[in-house]
Amino acid sequence: MKVKWGIIGAGGIADRRTIPGMKLSEKAELVAVMEVNMELAEKLRAKYSAKRAYDNVDDLLKDPEVEAVYIASPVVYHKEQAIKAARAKKHILIEKPVALTSKEAEEVAAVCKEEGVKIAVGLMMRYHSYHRKMKEIIASGKLGNIVSCRAQFTCWYPDIPGAWRQKKSTSGGGALMDMGVHCIDLIQYVTGSKAKKVVAFNATKTFKYEVEDSSSVLFETDNGAFVYVDSNFNIPDAASKSKFEIYGTKGSMVAIGTLSQVEEGDLEVLLSDDTLEYDAQQNRIHVAPVKIDVEFGNMYTKEIDSFCDSILYNKPIEVPVEDAIQVQKVIEAAYKSSENQIFVNL
Repeated sequence: MKVKWGIIGAGGIADRRTIPGMKLSEKAELVAVMEVNMELAEKLRAKYSAKRAYDNVDDLLKDPEVEAVYIASPVVYHKEQAIKAARAKKHILIEKPVALTSKEAEEVAAVCKEEGVKIAVGLMMRYHSYHRKMKEIIASGKLGNIVSCRAQFTCWYPDIPGAWRQKKSTSGGGALMDMGVHCIDLIQYVTGSKAKKVVAFNATKTFKYEVEDSSSVLFETDNGAFVYVDSNFNIPDAASKSKFEIYGTKGSMVAIGTLSQVEEGDLEVLLSDDTLEYDAQQNRIHVAPVKIDVEFGNMYTKEIDSFCDSILYNKPIEVPVEDAIQVQKVIEAAYKSSENQIFVNL
């Protein structure tokens, strides 16, 4: 049994990552692709052996064979397209953020509930084998109480004429909205705790576009951990290690290179000796890292498989829209904090 898919916004990330991942899934069948330029739509249809190509959303949604849609269009169109899809009784996998604002995202979620369609969000890094292992280790208690978390996700994104991600009216935000969102979601996902107080710095330091190219966010979680998230559009790709760090009262985990569109990287886990006492000399006793074995795959294939299972067998949605809306509220609190130079309680 397979879910039959249509793609809304088949260029960009859909072409680079999600459709290739979908083609590897044994639970999905690509039926139709849509791009506003029919020539591009037809090119993508041929590239991925889809049955039909469309140049508008309405025609794709009228396709009786399409059971689910993946929405990867510019964020400014998400709300309208998702609501249309829900009214057409199509299940929805939508890229982050769900909409320009959390309020609009809540409207989308409400319509999906009203129409009885399922909706999941493309926070695909939850499917990385190391991130799942990190969640498992924390849940086991081996790290003790989590006290500090850090994550950095960056890229080099210079001024590009007409780029929709560089305009707030079409993207909703810059580096924090586009990249920091993954860090915030992952930290909350692996620790099982949510942000409750936020303070942030957001600015455009290097380029000329109106959204931020630099963001640093600090928040406290409901279990008392302090979290640091840096996201940048002005750090060269080769210069960043994309570190994801978790520190607890019994040890630490440091992942390098896992914050990526490709399932790769390394994870080092250090666990302390419970018999150790306070050392006034602060000697750093060497502790051998614990080797963690995982099998890498394709995060986008896993994402598609998971949502297909939710559609076909009513399994719980692994990245529910409510989680994405909560993360967007953290981001909005960070923007408010930076703009008004205040702490923001959630």
